[in-house]
Amino acid sequence: MRRYLIVAHRTLGGADLLDRLRGHVEAGPCRFHLLVPVTHPADHVWTEGEVRAAAQQRLDAGLDALRKLGLDATGEIGDVNPVYAVGVLLRRGEHFDGLIVSTLPPGMSRWLKLDVPTRLARETDLEVEVVVSRVQSPVIA
Repeated sequence: MRRYLIVAHRTLGGADLLDRLRGHVEAGPCRFHLLVPVTHPADHVWTEGEVRAAAQQRLDAGLDALRKLGLDATGEIGDVNPVYAVGVLLRRGEHFDGLIVSTLPPGMSRWLKLDVPTRLARETDLEVEVVVSRVQSPVIA
């Protein structure tokens, strides 16, 4: 059974990502592990507890959305730097057959500006798929 790592935050639960995951399931049995990096708000002074709680809320809602579709999914929150966060998982011995990065469109996406997909491809042995969502997901109100 193939296992995919999904790195997503603001696009988690969006139609573009869910369509891609459905495609993987149609191709054969698979499992998903969701990694939600924390984000640091730019509009106020934040605490570590605040950003972890927000990421946990996003993770819980994302896992609920995936499971409602019948997808086998687990997940966790990670470092604000998605490349580092993926590295932590791999260094602790997690195994994945592929990596799916879900991000906002160019111009809106900090991850694309930082070239996260290319950096992940270079630093891992995983095939990296990029899902560019048209809009930010309303997974969490």
